Amino acid sequence: MIKFTRRKLLGKWTEGFSLDLHTLSSDFIGYESGYPRFNNRRSEIGELLYNLKSRSDYGAVPEIVEAVETLMKEWRPPVDILVPVPPSSRHRDVQPVFLLAKAISPRLEIPLADCVAKARNVPELKNTFDLNERAKLLENLYTIDKSVTQGKSILLFDDLYRSGATMNAITAELYETGKATKVFAITITKTRTHQ
Repeated sequence: MIKFTRRKLLGKWTEGFSLDLHTLSSDFIGYESGYPRFNNRRSEIGELLYNLKSRSDYGAVPEIVEAVETLMKEWRPPVDILVPVPPSSRHRDVQPVFLLAKAISPRLEIPLADCVAKARNVPELKNTFDLNERAKLLENLYTIDKSVTQGKSILLFDDLYRSGATMNAITAELYETGKATKVFAITITKTRTHQ
């Protein structure tokens, strides 16, 4: 079993956690082909997630799922359904968020509900640093299938928490349009800038 240090996630949800920080330290080591290079030291769970997302290491999935199960047994939020955040990148054949959600759902005995969709294509938010521009991109971006979410307590799931903008936008829609009773949030890791 890997070690992790759960981290509180602040947002519009009732309560939320990530299993740990993604990167513990990052040291600049120079340039390669005109791009800055860093020596990154990741948490154990951060390394597993990195390997899954960047190297398609599907062998990381069972350990990540086991860690999520451990956190959920300690936390015990009263949830009815597990709702994955739609992925921001479309270039992957296998989407890590959905792959993990499909593995987590039966393990936690929480039904998986694919009830959040993007209304339009937008650039990846990780490349948008201006907060006003990010807010414009997120405005009315997500649609909710109210027939699935109305009256439900939801566990909103994402793999990596950066600014929380996406999860907050979806949480607002789950409450307003989706008529959810409660939303809890969980991510595998979070960036150090949002400790």
